[in-house]
Amino acid sequence: MAVGNRTLELTKIAAAALAEKLGSEIVAIDLSEQLVLNQVFLLVTGNNEPQLQALSEEVQKKLAQAGEKPVRKEGSGSWVLLDYTDLVVHIQSTELRNYYMLDRLWNDCPKIDLGLEKSVR
Repeated sequence: MAVGNRTLELTKIAAAALAEKLGSEIVAIDLSEQLVLNQVFLLVTGNNEPQLQALSEEVQKKLAQAGEKPVRKEGSGSWVLLDYTDLVVHIQSTELRNYYMLDRLWNDCPKIDLGLEKSVR
């Protein structure tokens, strides 16, 4: 089962919001063949707690403009999780991103092209 068009659209909106707030290492992982509950994990790294909060707020703002609200928000400080059912956004500090290595945990899953190459440093 492939990632749905709406989920892909929301993933790209969220990724653009993260890039706009200078999030780094933005990666979208296609979990549609692996998990029943989620289709995409969108991962981003922030430099400090205020930036992580700004990243979270920007994603929520942009997805609200697209008609979506998170069904669940968890965490604060070094890891914020925004659950949009088929899309889960993980906003992590560098330390937690390196410790939990979600990128490597789901390394066998395909990455989604977000079209951000020109705007991400």
